[in-house]
Parts: sequence; C-alpha cells; structure tokens
Amino acid sequence: MMKKLVSCVLAAALAIPGLAMAANVKIGVINSMTGPEAPIGENLTNGIKLAQEDLKKKGINADLVWEDDTGKPQIAMSAMEKLATRDGVAGVVGPYTSACSNAVSKLAERYKVPLLVPAAAKEEITRQGLKWVYRLNAPADQYAASLIDAATGLGKPKTIAFIYENTDFGTSTVKTAKEYVAKKGIQVVADEPYSKGSPDYRSTLTKVKAKNPDLVFMVSYVADAILLMRQSREIGLKPQAFLGGGAGFTTVQFANEKQISNYVLSCTQWTDDVNWPGAADFAKRYKAKFGKEPTYHAACAYEAMMIMAQTAAAANGDREKTRAGLKAGKWNGIMGEVKFEDYAGFTNQNNHQMLVQQILNGKYETVYPAKFATKKAVYPFPGWK
Repeated sequence: MMKKLVSCVLAAALAIPGLAMAANVKIGVINSMTGPEAPIGENLTNGIKLAQEDLKKKGINADLVWEDDTGKPQIAMSAMEKLATRDGVAGVVGPYTSACSNAVSKLAERYKVPLLVPAAAKEEITRQGLKWVYRLNAPADQYAASLIDAATGLGKPKTIAFIYENTDFGTSTVKTAKEYVAKKGIQVVADEPYSKGSPDYRSTLTKVKAKNPDLVFMVSYVADAILLMRQSREIGLKPQAFLGGGAGFTTVQFANEKQISNYVLSCTQWTDDVNWPGAADFAKRYKAKFGKEPTYHAACAYEAMMIMAQTAAAANGDREKTRAGLKAGKWNGIMGEVKFEDYAGFTNQNNHQMLVQQILNGKYETVYPAKFATKKAVYPFPGWK
C-alpha cells in the first residue's frame, strides 16, 4: 500500500513541475575532488552542477552539501557520518570510487539515509541486501561481459591476459571477467595485479608479451592507463585487441594521447551519440559550459542527482519516503531507462545497458552493441606507429 501511495505522489508531483515540485531540498555529495582520482572526480562534479541548474528550471532548489573524500574510504565514511547526523540531508549522491562507495554503504543503512551511487562498479555494493543503497550504473560483471562479447563478435580470440590495479575496482572487475571468459572458452595466460601509481610497468608488460595473448584486458584509473599503454608501445606488445575496463580508459586525457590510445576498446556507461532521451543535448550543453567533452562519469552523476533531488523533493525531504520513492520510481533520461530492481543477487540495482567504444583518430566512437553503433570497429589492432 505504501509503495502504491508513493508512486502516485511521485507521478502527480512530476506531472506538475511548476506546482508540486517547487521545493528546497538538501542533498549531500561525496566525491573525489582532490587526490589521484580528481581528474575523473571533476567530471562527476561538473555533471552534478549541470543537474543543479536543470533542477532549478523544474522548480527544485537543490542545496548541495559537498564533501571531498580524496579517494580514501576512511574520509568518505567521515563525510557520510557528517552528512547524515549534522547536515540532515535528505539523501546522498556518490562516492565515485568502489572502495569509498562500499565503505559508506553500511553507514547509509545504519543512519537510514538514501544513498545513490552514480558510477562505482564493485558488485558487492548492491549485493549486501541493503535497502537504503541504490546504484545507477552497471556493476563490474557487465564491464567484462560487454567487452568480451564485443571482442568475440569481432574476432576469434583464444587467449587473454589481465593487468589490473589491486583495488576493489580492479579485482572485482577481473574476477567477473575470468568467470565470463571461462564460459566463452578463452584461456587466461597471464594474471597480473599491480599497485596503483607505480612508476614502471615494463617488467609486467614484458611477462605478458612473452605469453602472446590475443586480448589484453586492463583495469586502471587515468595515470596508470596512460603509462601502461605508453610502455606497451615501448616494448612492442601487440595483441588482437587492447580492452580497457572503463575508468581511466574512458577519459579525455586518455583519448588525447593519440599515439597510444588509438584503437583501444573500452566499455562505458554512456556515450554522447547514444539515442537515449536528452543524451546529445546534455553533451552539447556540457561542452559549452565546461569546454570539454563529458565522460560517462559526468552523465551518471548528472542523472543520479536529477533522480535523487526530484525524488527527495516529491517526498518533502523525508528520508523514508525518498527511499521508497527511489524503489518505486522509473525514469527515462540521458542514461536510458532507469529502475532500481532486485535480481541475480543484486538489491536496488539499475539493470543498465553497457556500451563499447573504440578510440578512432582521438575520438570515442560507439561500436557495440550493433543497435547503438555509430562506427565500425577496427579489429584486429593494426599495430603501433
């Protein structure tokens, strides 16, 4: 009965934005605004700022309380406690990294504060049966599946090497990737975790080269992604395809490194040429405002804030009603259809369609799935110039 009532209230509020949705609502934001993940954190910040502007046009004044976790779980936890107990927010959007999101998820449950995770991929975040934690983006298992499906659709790879940072994001993504390639009959010939931020990866890459893998699957943030590809070029590593597991492989900084980034395939939550409602317009407005192309992190953060703030406004800032509204709601915007569901061991997880893109002449182009593709993929990797 409660769920039905909340659905009716939300529908009525969203149908009359000038009347029912005129509201002030306080929302917390936890993001990596400084520290090693700041380049990606900036994209989330920008996406949220654009959402704040668009919410105002809908009659919603989103009073945002910003917290910088610097990419460290302990700081993220302190931020969550502050937002929940001192700031009295109706809900929280963030954090960015998997380690930080996983750390604050149990605090959201303890303090009964709706938490909407925009971009963190670790599966466990929404596999703990937590009713106050929601996730917009697809989890780590979909990163691997989308990339492997694209590779096997383009060629006939038989072997794969994994190179990944030994963090929550890296290990969880590769764990699911190993399970998926086993089903596909692809043999793992190298499994190389590394400590993020290392100055040199040539010895690891040389070991991988000796195994002559058909696919090289990497999971890294920005600085490591660039260095790994630079040193892959130096040693002449040449698989059928380089696969980048999101994150650092889906940034403007990476794409701009044309000598090393061309032809890399990466999975992404969003592209500016996908036919989801408002996606192209969001990209155009983002570029005009911030002078750069948006990444999927920006789109995820934008949509997460739009959903959280509208739901909280319809609930007059009441946390329990906001939580119920997130559970009952359904949205269709720049991230496509969004609905938080329970399936395959996940709780409050949006079953989001991942996309695969390839860098061609320094630009990301959507190449998979076929119904979303705007360009034909170059496969196999033609080699270094």
